[in-house]
Amino acid sequence: MNNSNKTKPRLRFFEDAPGQQHITQGDQYLYQRPTPNHNLVIIGTGTIGQEHMRVATLLGRAQIHGIYDTQKHSMDIAEANFAVYSDKSLVRYADLESACNDPAVDALFICTPNYTHFEILQTAIKSGKAIFLEKPMATDLQDAAATEAMARDYSSFIQIGLQYRYKAQYVEAFHEALDRASLGEIKTISLSEYRPPFLDKVAQWNKFNITSGGTLVEKCCHYFDLINLLAQSQPLKVYASGGQAVNFVDFERDGKKSDIDDHAFVVIDYANGIKANFTLNMFCHDFREELIVSGDCGRLTTKEVFNFHQQQGSVASLAIDAGELGPSKTMDVTYPALIEQSGHHGATYFEHIAFVDQLEKKSVSAATPLQGLWSMILASAAQASMASGGAVDINEFMTANGLADYIND
Repeated sequence: MNNSNKTKPRLRFFEDAPGQQHITQGDQYLYQRPTPNHNLVIIGTGTIGQEHMRVATLLGRAQIHGIYDTQKHSMDIAEANFAVYSDKSLVRYADLESACNDPAVDALFICTPNYTHFEILQTAIKSGKAIFLEKPMATDLQDAAATEAMARDYSSFIQIGLQYRYKAQYVEAFHEALDRASLGEIKTISLSEYRPPFLDKVAQWNKFNITSGGTLVEKCCHYFDLINLLAQSQPLKVYASGGQAVNFVDFERDGKKSDIDDHAFVVIDYANGIKANFTLNMFCHDFREELIVSGDCGRLTTKEVFNFHQQQGSVASLAIDAGELGPSKTMDVTYPALIEQSGHHGATYFEHIAFVDQLEKKSVSAATPLQGLWSMILASAAQASMASGGAVDINEFMTANGLADYIND
């Protein structure tokens, strides 16, 4: 997967340095910032909405034109934070319809809680504008499939916010395993995430299955997307075991107890013979992700470590062990600090490059609604397996959920 955007180099450290501010615009070349050519509206100004505001401004190819949220406090905070790094004034829309249909706007970013995605999309899609829809695209498979169907006939495009495919270690892993075939024929894929609990959200919607879609849908759709990309095949069978062991076991809101899972083990069989597994643990004190891909000619390992208690940036690495069959190597693949710190360890920055490239009619590798749907199929089947205690046949599961048309697509 190629996330490059080949332009002249930018020396951001120098262009922002106090000692270089005497360089006027007429003399700027290496310091010259791009001119924004597109106007964006952020719908939902919580954590991820503000991240998109920050990243779009850092990239500079598009600018935030306006914001909308049902929570005035969220818009107040978003606008105040935006003023720290931008002198542009924001339009604050009074309702969703005006936010979606402003003729000055080129694209809409839907960054609201999961359970609102499909409803908001019904209004947004009437605008005919390009749409960025945060993951998961919906909280249930029927709404996800309806979204995919709408996208097929849409006059513009819908990009799904599965930005983990743009994390540095996974970009390099795709290149080595798929483009270069450094491992030969892939046989097994193992992916894991160890992290702290879900963060606080407005109304704590992410503490309940009904509003989040469940942990494996809400959070782990990212990882099922990565596994699907590496396997390049349709899943046949899923078995999962997990539950709620530590997090929010004593948490209640409006008389309802939290029912969100905090750990899981998932095993997947693919039609091409690849076997995969995914491990999740959400009661750890820091963040760590690991991917191991093994083929008949070598093994690839990537790691991402983010020790936020030590206030350190994340460190991403990749290693290939080929034995006597080829060169082995270990390398740091971390993004530049300014980009790495902008959101999701730099992944959101390159996700924005893909989105703007699509606006400019360029070919990209961004997540499509069909890929978003398949990430949800795996996640939902795994949650069904956890509930039943048995393996789930994917084709039978899809048929039972009205998705038979997607089998062997």
